[in-house]
Amino acid sequence: MLASERMRAYPQFGEEHEQLRKTVRQWCQTELLPNAHAWEAQRLFPREVFDRAAELGLLGIRVPEQYGGLGLDWWYTVCYAEEMVHSGLAGLTMALLVQSDMATPVIGEIGDSYHKDNFWKPAVQGHAIAALGVTEPDAGSDVSGIRTTARREGDDYVINGAKTYITNGTRADFITLAVRTGGPGHGGISLVLFPTDTKGFRVTRKLEKMGNHCSDTAELAFEDCRIPVRNLLGGENEGFYSIMMNFQGERLVGALTATAGAQRMLDQTIQWAQDRKAFGKPLTGFQTVRHQLVQLETELEAGRQLCYRAVDLVVRGEDAFREITMCKLFCGEVANKVVDRCLQFWGGMGYMDEAEISRAFRDMRLITIGGGASEIMREILTKLLGV
Repeated sequence: MLASERMRAYPQFGEEHEQLRKTVRQWCQTELLPNAHAWEAQRLFPREVFDRAAELGLLGIRVPEQYGGLGLDWWYTVCYAEEMVHSGLAGLTMALLVQSDMATPVIGEIGDSYHKDNFWKPAVQGHAIAALGVTEPDAGSDVSGIRTTARREGDDYVINGAKTYITNGTRADFITLAVRTGGPGHGGISLVLFPTDTKGFRVTRKLEKMGNHCSDTAELAFEDCRIPVRNLLGGENEGFYSIMMNFQGERLVGALTATAGAQRMLDQTIQWAQDRKAFGKPLTGFQTVRHQLVQLETELEAGRQLCYRAVDLVVRGEDAFREITMCKLFCGEVANKVVDRCLQFWGGMGYMDEAEISRAFRDMRLITIGGGASEIMREILTKLLGV
């Protein structure tokens, strides 16, 4: 089944969704994919990609029109996330999703007019690149353990500390930053909007990664950085809950892109297995190959339906915490299984850097770590399910 035919089979999507899909896919195939090898080698893609994404409305799909967005719902975000995988650049896709769905939605949720006009709107319009600053050298999955401090002095916060593994970190114009404004534990955490032209801020180094090479990832340092108190998002010492809620959107788009990316690799592998001859017949002439391919297709479909169930709940305004956690866990594990098995079918060719499956294998490994590791998802579910 062709990808376009597969999507039309789902009643959630209509003609307007299909138009968005076509727009994103055409952009990916004509302007992004041809540059995949060059941008991976350069370890960066041009900033102009953010501008182009903004022109297409992709950085503000669910943002109200008054702030430069399209004012649409989550089903359009699904189309965007699923089609971006056709760029062949998971790092670029992640960087754009950080901009649109990880670093900025919380501004719309708890920000005031000052935050929305000066940070959210420029990000939607592509005028400002955003990053999300939560992870620290000594605090990854344990968000309640962050040490970066924001001490109030008059009308300013003075920030000291460090962050690491920050996507868009080398060129962000502002960071949605988790800081400690109170005592230990989750009750002392706040969120602030931090402009990176603030004195005392520096990028200590750009990090080299196993995959997602065209996405810049950085370590950041804050030394007596002063920002105005009005940059506080929400209430002081009330940031932990907002961070946890913001993670839900991040995990959902992560599951969607992982599933779609794995599906792209499986589709290519099925074609390869039909064309590749071994022992006088195509690979699909062997029952063991056919059975493995349909098993992978089945598991991806299960993941996709779980994602769509979660999106349906979100669109209807219902709690989807359980389902999104399951999406992140199940889809991440399945997507890694799919690309691993697909690489095996490609054989020696799949191990070559020129093959997209080789890049996908490296890139996909992040999904079970970033945005909440699989182990954390299981622990969350034990609490939700009362196990």
